[in-house]
Amino acid sequence: MRLGFAGTPEFAVPALDALSQTQRIHAVFTQPDRPAGRGQALHASPVKVRALELGLAIHQPVDFKSPGTLELLRALDLDVLVVVAYGLILPAAALQCPRLGCINIHASLLPRWRGAAPIQRALLAGDEKTGITIMRMAAGLDTGPMLAKRELDIGARDTSKTLHDRLAMLGAELIGDTLDGMRRGRIGETPQPATGVTYAAKITKLEGVIDWRQDAPQIGRQVRAFNPWPIAETRLDGTQLRIWDAEVAAGGLAAANPVGEAGRAAAAEPGTVISATQEGIDVACGRGILRILRLQLAGRKPLYAPEFLAGLKLEGARFAQP
Repeated sequence: MRLGFAGTPEFAVPALDALSQTQRIHAVFTQPDRPAGRGQALHASPVKVRALELGLAIHQPVDFKSPGTLELLRALDLDVLVVVAYGLILPAAALQCPRLGCINIHASLLPRWRGAAPIQRALLAGDEKTGITIMRMAAGLDTGPMLAKRELDIGARDTSKTLHDRLAMLGAELIGDTLDGMRRGRIGETPQPATGVTYAAKITKLEGVIDWRQDAPQIGRQVRAFNPWPIAETRLDGTQLRIWDAEVAAGGLAAANPVGEAGRAAAAEPGTVISATQEGIDVACGRGILRILRLQLAGRKPLYAPEFLAGLKLEGARFAQP
């Protein structure tokens, strides 16, 4: 089939790699170079960098609404445009250009977590499973009919980074199988069910601020969901403290009349450090104890708890509430 590819971030690169090995990709669309870093120099997207390495034709339109971009899409005479985290909404006129439409790799089990941040939202919600859905794109937000779906278990230690990488590889595998099935006429379409719809709103930096009045498991999910961005954070004596890794302490969710550290946590104000040892920094939450394993003071590099405690005494300290 005559394929086009549209994607921008690192998540799309494994799919581009996989398709370039088995298909001829006639055009790659990616967002324009953006200023980044302290010097605000223009940086190419990960998809553009990889497409250049592969020697593929690259197009970087501001959007897909202009007559010139639509004319280019029609002139390419594509069978399918594969879209992976492109970052812009494609209008109906663009969706209709390829003969078999535009096919999207979405990082959730639709209709759960339609929208911009399905990986982070699944972790925040405590979902036990996620996956990849291949769908034919329609005018609505991730509402098109499904062509294929594959599940993935969410591990107890998964972060957005580890889940992102696993899903990117799964998407690359599944899109190849799906296109092969389409070519052979063996892929049917399944409308998304009307029930079970949830929306994955874009993540904001403000969501990374920890409210220690929440339960320890919820804060633990917050830490995992916001690694590697924006990183969960709190304040210590007015200074930003970023939490890169944490877990619920063993026995940290004891029931009524708790004893030991669980009892101390129950009696302490949320945000109080009740223990700081080589095993980690234990913080009282609204319910339970969160054990911080890796953290970072503003202007410093991230450190594991033993290294961090070598230069700072924390037991009895209290982290600020938002």
